[in-house]
Amino acid sequence: MLMQRSSSFESTHSTAQEEAYQHIRHAIRMGLQRPGARLVPEEIASALGMSRMPVREALNRLAAEGLIVMRPNRGAVVRDLTEKEVREVFEMRAVLEGLAAAMAARRVSADDIHDLEQILARMQRSAANTSDWITVHRQFHERLCAVSDAPRLMHQISALHSVIEPLMRIWMEARPSVDYVQDVHREILAALKLGDAEGVEALVRAHILRTIAGITAPRSANTAHPANPATPAA
Repeated sequence: MLMQRSSSFESTHSTAQEEAYQHIRHAIRMGLQRPGARLVPEEIASALGMSRMPVREALNRLAAEGLIVMRPNRGAVVRDLTEKEVREVFEMRAVLEGLAAAMAARRVSADDIHDLEQILARMQRSAANTSDWITVHRQFHERLCAVSDAPRLMHQISALHSVIEPLMRIWMEARPSVDYVQDVHREILAALKLGDAEGVEALVRAHILRTIAGITAPRSANTAHPANPATPAA
C-alpha cells in the first residue's frame, strides 16, 4: 500500500514539474518573460495551482539548459546573453544547421518539399505578426534540419534555437519588414529541391551568420535595435 502511494506521488510530482517547466519555458521563449526578469517560485506555483517544489525543480532544469540563471539574493532570473555569447550561438547554428541542410539535400523527398513549401507560405501569411512569424520561421528551420534524419544533431540545433529565440523576438519587434528574409528562404528551398548539398549548406550558413551584425547591435534594457533593418533574421 505504501509503495502504491509513493508511486502515485512520484507520478503526480513528475507531471507537475513538467507542467511548470513547459509553462515557464514557453513564457521565456515567447518573450513574455524578458531577459533580467525575476521568476518567483511562489507566484508561479500559485498561478499553476501547485506546490513550490515542482516549480523549483523546473527552474533548476531551465538553469541547466541555459535559459535562466540563479543569482544570490535574487533567485531565478531570465538569462540575457552577452554579445560574445550571441555570436557563439549563431556561429554554432551556422555550422550545425549548414551540415543538417547538406545532409537533407541528399535525402529530401517530395513530401519534405511540400511541407517546407507549406511552412514558407504560412511565414508569408504571418508576416504582419512578428510573434507568429518567428514561431513559423523556427518551424521552417527545424523541419529543414529534420530531413537530415540525424536526431543528435537536431537535439543540439533545437537547444540553440531555444537559447536565442527570446532575444530574436525582442530584436524582431524593431524590424520594419521580413520580405527580404522570405526571399532568402525561397533560395534555400530552391537549392534543396535541386539536391544541391553544397549550395544549400552555403546559403544556410550565410543566412544565419548575416543575422549577427543586427542582433548584436547596442541594446537597451527592453529593446534590441538592429544596426541594419535589412539584416535578415535567421
